[in-house]
Amino acid sequence: MINNDIYMIFIGLLILIIGVLIGVAFLTLLERKVLGYIQIRKGPNKLGFMGILQPFSDAIKLFTKEQIYPNYSNYIMYYFSPIMGFLLSLLIWMVIPYYFNLISFNLGLMFILCCMSLGVYTVMVAGWSSNSNYALLGGLRAVAQTISYEVSLAMILLSSVILIMDYNLINYSLYQNNIWFMFLMLPLSFCWISSMLAETNRTPFDFAEGESELVSGFNVEYSSGGFALIFLAEYSSILFMSLLFVLVYMGGYSLSLIFYLKLLFISFLFIWVRGTLPRYRYDKLMYLAWKSYLPISLNFIMFFLGIKIIIM
Repeated sequence: MINNDIYMIFIGLLILIIGVLIGVAFLTLLERKVLGYIQIRKGPNKLGFMGILQPFSDAIKLFTKEQIYPNYSNYIMYYFSPIMGFLLSLLIWMVIPYYFNLISFNLGLMFILCCMSLGVYTVMVAGWSSNSNYALLGGLRAVAQTISYEVSLAMILLSSVILIMDYNLINYSLYQNNIWFMFLMLPLSFCWISSMLAETNRTPFDFAEGESELVSGFNVEYSSGGFALIFLAEYSSILFMSLLFVLVYMGGYSLSLIFYLKLLFISFLFIWVRGTLPRYRYDKLMYLAWKSYLPISLNFIMFFLGIKIIIM
């Protein structure tokens, strides 16, 4: 009986991972379509009906291309860092609070923060092991940016944790039956959205790959499969951050169409921002992280702690 349960959990996790990968594939298609219409063009429309097979043909093309290894790269780290980044981005998905069959534990939020922190190392190692100045510079910038934002990101999450006094993601839906946390802490939810953009290295905070002197950032030496894995990890984390926003601020998890529409809207927001906003300046980003978001999140933590003490 116990063995059967374990097998079912593994099958459930496998289905979840396949679902995430298909979701990532269609998120890239959505992005190319939306950006196309924002720039008054069609986007991909040749493969299949309205270009619906485009992501799959891209995947086949990338994974069948020849892999290039720079002569002076640190081969093993260069090879394994995209794989590790991809595995970490899939590992976070294991804590989704399904009501059946899957892993659900009381420290889900802590697990998410740990996996997100480990993701920084894969970026750093990918940039360093390429042994290229451009890749190293892009990697260092990405690490500095991600670390800056992770501090305020954790503090913003801590405010909601103080409200419900639990790290379990299932409890967020129980506490948001009457009112969404988004309305209780509107400034924090806006801070969280822009922190999400910075955490996933997206426009307007994509400095790691956006400056003329950086070429393409830490992934400049990667091609074919390695590039595809970095790409998949980025889009998987975009989907997950959208999910986390819906869980924490927009009513928690529920098995309904509305839940998935909310998730789709937040993912669409990432693309919309990319199509409309110009890139920020690097020093302004650091200023924003350390001198705006950190004080705001700390003040909110003290405020909610005070409320908790008064109530108790």
